Amino acid sequence: MCNRHDPLWTIQDVATFLGIPVGTLYDWRCRGEGPPAFKVGRRLRYRETDVFAWLEEQTAA
Repeated sequence: MCNRHDPLWTIQDVATFLGIPVGTLYDWRCRGEGPPAFKVGRRLRYRETDVFAWLEEQTAA
């Protein structure tokens, strides 16, 4: 569920949280993998709840 007040994370925030390089997130995005992201202007942003939901899907698989 999308909450308009969800914190927005930068790609660096997500990379740090997941413990992976920023380049990996860019690669995943190009392949349609990884947590969903969207652009705000020219910058990628991730909703905190989307990152947590994606991580839960990965650990449940």
